Amino acid sequence: MLRPIVVGLDGSPESLAAADWAAREAQRRGLPLRLVHAWIWQPHDVPVAEDVEAQKRWALRTLREAKDGLAARYPDLPIDTGQVSDLAATVLLDQAEGAEMLVLGSRGHSAIAGFLLGSVGQQVLARAKGAVVMVRANERAAAEPDGGEVVVALQDLEESAEPLLEFAFAAAAARGATLRAVHAWSLPPVYGYNPAVLHTSDEDGGLEARVDRDLDELLKPWREKHPQVPVVQTLDLAFAAGVVLKAAAGAGLVVVGRKVHRPALGMRIGPVTHAVLHHAAAPVAVVPHD
Repeated sequence: MLRPIVVGLDGSPESLAAADWAAREAQRRGLPLRLVHAWIWQPHDVPVAEDVEAQKRWALRTLREAKDGLAARYPDLPIDTGQVSDLAATVLLDQAEGAEMLVLGSRGHSAIAGFLLGSVGQQVLARAKGAVVMVRANERAAAEPDGGEVVVALQDLEESAEPLLEFAFAAAAARGATLRAVHAWSLPPVYGYNPAVLHTSDEDGGLEARVDRDLDELLKPWREKHPQVPVVQTLDLAFAAGVVLKAAAGAGLVVVGRKVHRPALGMRIGPVTHAVLHHAAAPVAVVPHD
């Protein structure tokens, strides 16, 4: 059974942009699309039964109009809808369990303002077990499906990051796009204090050459699995978030990771992923991995 691409819909321009992006993605991958509207009525706000029914009718109309609009643009795409009376984060996390990916809209008025995730987006990103794609309502999200590279940020080359690379290569293959693997490397702490380290690195062709080989080795099985995907490697001795954002400037999709096992306190999605979500203009896929 095919796993659908699920969109959280609330009628906002951002969620409608997310739905359109998800429809293109589903069509590329030959997957069904599911539009979900979550709401929970709070009787203490307006304790009138008619208002509950009015809210239900509005939600149903929002789903119907979105589905009709997408069906007109993508007539061959299987689309279904779901309306669930519960907290939005709870519903979205539940729907994401059986989905290929979850797609959400995110507010943002410029590359500087970036993503305004909101409490629901933050909860979902921090707890989702599968990929979550954040889409802004801008020209980049509405661009033709084959435009731009797929950029994947690889922070630790000693980790396999299998779900991250699997998602990135599949996305590039579906688009017929180039995959750009980006890694920001740093000098070892002993580099400036140990002549033996310097001598060894020179014999290997330099530290950057060694890092490049490590990156190539990490990507090798995925190149073999997806030989049709052109791969470009970008290395830079610089701040990781800046390196990724520079590569993402012309991207069609940016793929970043979120480590599943993190302390309960602190930034749950990681500083690089946090920066990319707030400043990249392209849609951003956040993929959890060990």
